[in-house]
Amino acid sequence: MPETTRERLTSGGWKELEFGPFRDAVTIHWIRPFEGDQPGVALLKYEPGASVPRHRHEGLETILVLDGVQSDETGDYTSGSYIVNAPGSEHSVWSDTGCVVLIQWDRPVKIFEDEIS
Repeated sequence: MPETTRERLTSGGWKELEFGPFRDAVTIHWIRPFEGDQPGVALLKYEPGASVPRHRHEGLETILVLDGVQSDETGDYTSGSYIVNAPGSEHSVWSDTGCVVLIQWDRPVKIFEDEIS
């Protein structure tokens, strides 16, 4: 990860980064997109009340909450929380107040709502 990226994450400089569409009321800034069998690393920004529907992790997912509160069925995670979701685990995610998280996926997730659409 380039030094400038590290500094932006630890000093709140992520606020100046450009985010693009991901899901309704959730935007993404790719640090390292998926490439071949390499994991994807990104920042996700949830607007207050935003959610991601139930999904399954095809690989390991790690999350560091940088700002705000992210929630799932097992709890609420405040700034500084580190979450690990094992391959095969399922959950939905939301943020009542809004949040920004650093996330790494070993593999893309499978969102169940997309199968129905």
